[in-house]
Amino acid sequence: MAPTNMALTLGIDIGTFESKGVLVDETGRIVAQAARPHEMIVPRAGWAEHRAEADWWGDFVFITRALLAQSGADPQDIKCVAASAIGPCMLPLDAGGQPLMNGVLYGVDTRAADEIDLLNAQIGAETILQRCGNALTSQAVGPKILWLRRQRPELWAKTAKIVTSTTYLTWKLTNRFMIDHYTAANFAPLYDIARQDWCFDLADICPAAMLPELMWSGDVAGHVTEAAARETGLAVGTPVTCGTIDAAAEAVSVGVAEPGDMMMMYGSTIFIIEIAQKRLTDPRLWHAPWLVAGQHAAMAGLATSGTLTHWFRDHFARDLPKDSAFATLTAEAEATPPGANGLICLPYFSGERTPIHDSHAKGAFFGLNLTHDRGAMYRAALEGIASATRHITDTYAEAGSPPRRVLAVGGGTKNRPWMQATSDLTGLDQSVCGITTGASYGDAYLAALAVGLAHPGDIARWNPVDYTVPAQSHAAYARQYPIFRALYTQTKDLMAAL
Repeated sequence: MAPTNMALTLGIDIGTFESKGVLVDETGRIVAQAARPHEMIVPRAGWAEHRAEADWWGDFVFITRALLAQSGADPQDIKCVAASAIGPCMLPLDAGGQPLMNGVLYGVDTRAADEIDLLNAQIGAETILQRCGNALTSQAVGPKILWLRRQRPELWAKTAKIVTSTTYLTWKLTNRFMIDHYTAANFAPLYDIARQDWCFDLADICPAAMLPELMWSGDVAGHVTEAAARETGLAVGTPVTCGTIDAAAEAVSVGVAEPGDMMMMYGSTIFIIEIAQKRLTDPRLWHAPWLVAGQHAAMAGLATSGTLTHWFRDHFARDLPKDSAFATLTAEAEATPPGANGLICLPYFSGERTPIHDSHAKGAFFGLNLTHDRGAMYRAALEGIASATRHITDTYAEAGSPPRRVLAVGGGTKNRPWMQATSDLTGLDQSVCGITTGASYGDAYLAALAVGLAHPGDIARWNPVDYTVPAQSHAAYARQYPIFRALYTQTKDLMAAL
């Protein structure tokens, strides 16, 4: 039970498959934590959705009430609330703020490929890159808004607001439509990276009134309304920050703050954020203002990572109890030498995001022979993800911003062969902090910053490094990584033809 008169902050993160929340005191100690799973809806190949009311807001309400019950905390002791969520997403709301369809998820949803081509032809890819800081990819929200307008005219006619996941949560809590600059930069071609403001001169996609108001991630966006207090159990008037995308909050949780710091998030996808010395204009990477004015971030992400391990378990380990299947698969992978006895996996099971940005890319196991078993295939899958991660870190170096320090976070950090293969293939040591709760912990820290319960730099005291996974060299990786790269290059036309 939480002592009375303790100053607490609440952080909640809505993930792809699970939502998590924490109550944290002013020293960084976790007072209570809770989680709730949900499904990612895949109506057809290349689509990925969530139910905004049930999955985003429903999880927020459930977790908030669970944390209050578990801790025994007085709602008045919660001095600030911060939320993060998967993103960038596209959710149309009607004039009453009701969702008109499921929320369209981030870059794993590739439905707007035709709209990307259309906008590139109309505006020019180079113009978009220079004005918006990002090339149009499946991560961009602008093409998905255009998809709504072109493909769902009956819904478009009812649309009053276009929001992302965190905006929806903030609106439910405060009755205000706000979005942080970090998230808004993913709305290309609707965000001008130099002006740090919305722009509508590049393309006629949506009216200005449809988009939320811009602010910085850690600023207070509003206060808990009476209606939100009734649903959540929070106190009326509790400050609520603007919020941000989950990966940014995850980076904050492990101390990513200085130029050269890189977060490597092991989740349903690999997502990478590096604080850069300057704006990186490279079409293979994503760019955004960081969470505070004056800082830059360069991002990258794979399309299929943890989801590939789940796919493998569900299809190749049906004989194993589900709650222990990963432990058995990990042991089998560790019994296989690095290089998986010559087996290579392309992990493009949902297309691929950075750096190839190819929605037609396909997954493959290459080099199979009759000596390969399940352990070798699972190891090859992990090494395939690690090889794709190296492709990203190589891209950062080529763009002039090699990482100085790598901080790993997320559920996948518990998968040691995956972590070790990533360090070995990239040649980068990875540090893991003691608290791996992730984005919700970062949210609680951002909430503490917003109301003066914490100060910049305190996260190193809140969450110090626990251990490091050092990079090791393997002849098999030196031999097979060039084959991994060539395999995609030499088969991408065949992949598209499929």
